[in-house]
Formats: sequence, structure tokens, C-alpha cells
Amino acid sequence: MTIHLETQSDLEEAVHALIKRDPRLKPVLEIAGMPALRRREPGFTGLAHIVCGQQLSTASAAAIWGRLSAAFDPFDHGAVRRARADRLGRLGLSAAKIKTLKHLAREIAAQRLNLDVLAEEDADAAHHTLIALPGIGPWTADLYLLFCLGHGDAWPAGDLAVQEGIRIGLGLKARPTEKQMAPIAEPWRPLRGAAAHLWWSYYRAVKKREGVLAGQASS
Repeated sequence: MTIHLETQSDLEEAVHALIKRDPRLKPVLEIAGMPALRRREPGFTGLAHIVCGQQLSTASAAAIWGRLSAAFDPFDHGAVRRARADRLGRLGLSAAKIKTLKHLAREIAAQRLNLDVLAEEDADAAHHTLIALPGIGPWTADLYLLFCLGHGDAWPAGDLAVQEGIRIGLGLKARPTEKQMAPIAEPWRPLRGAAAHLWWSYYRAVKKREGVLAGQASS
């Protein structure tokens, strides 16, 4: 059964369950404080928002998204499918991102892709479904599962902030690689998504800085 993090209380319940399961996380929570649940709009709009922010600063991504949202009402897969590529480019999208969004829009319109059903799938299977799409890398896939669908077991193994938080919090000699992150998180199934929220909060508390999601794109 897939666990969903729909509300702050869902996240808090999951974090407390994690601490009972893995006592190493108790001091992590004491430093981090209870993390706040992050949610974004699901569906095409939510995924497109993440794609637009890939490999950009928070400010640049916000500016492009603002122009896109203003240009299309509503901003949905139908609007993107019909839009001319040169118009999307003038709004700030790169050729690669235009190609990605156009492909997503076609797949959804043809009913070959249903982003919402991923919320009920095994996290690893949903992750692989997304990264099989052109232009969707692991970082984008995991953020969509976590923040747009509230998937309780999504695990952003490639996120540098989560990796660094784990290095510090678990006293590792080196920051774990994306491959090493899988066995580390195994004890936290099926609540790896809640663990990710906790590690982000811990990283911010330790490093005393915001914006850990900016610049982490690996796709």
C-alpha cells in the first residue's frame, strides 16, 4: 500500500514512525525540527514547473514560469501542444525544455501517459516511468513524485543536499553517491519521502542556508 503525504499531520506521523524504526534519526529531528510539508500542483502543470526550473537559479526559474503562466490561460498540456516553439522560446524556454514539454503534452493528449496514477505506484516503478520520458532526469522525477503527488516513498537519491545531510547526520566519511543512497535509505521504506523532508530540514539547519533545491538539477 502506497503512503501519501497529503497534509502536515501526515508528514509528522511519518517522521515519528521513522524515528521509532531508526533511532539514529532522533538527534537529526532534534536539530532539524519538524519539517514542513512541501506540495506543488500535480499533473502536467506541476511537472512542467519543475522542468522549467532544471539547472536554473530559483530567480531565473521563477521569472520564466511567471511569463509562461501569464501567456497561457490555462497553462496545460493542450496549450503547450498547440503553442509554436518560437513563442515558447521567446518566453525563456530553451530548445531542450521546449522539446521535453512538447513530448509530454503529446503523450498526455494521446493518453499514453497518466501522471496522476503514478501516485499509487511503487516509488521505484514510478521513478523509472518518469525518467524514461525524454528530458526527465532523476531529480525532476523525484521532485514530481514528492512534491506534486505527495508520494510517501519517493527518494531523491541524487539530491546533493540530502546526500550531504546524511553524510553529516550519520557521521559518514564521505558524501554518499547516488548509488550508495539506495541501501542507506532501505530501512526507511515505505516512508523515504518523509525521510527526504527530514534530511532537507536537517541540511538547512546545519548549513544555515536556504534554497537547497536550487541548482540541484541532474537532468
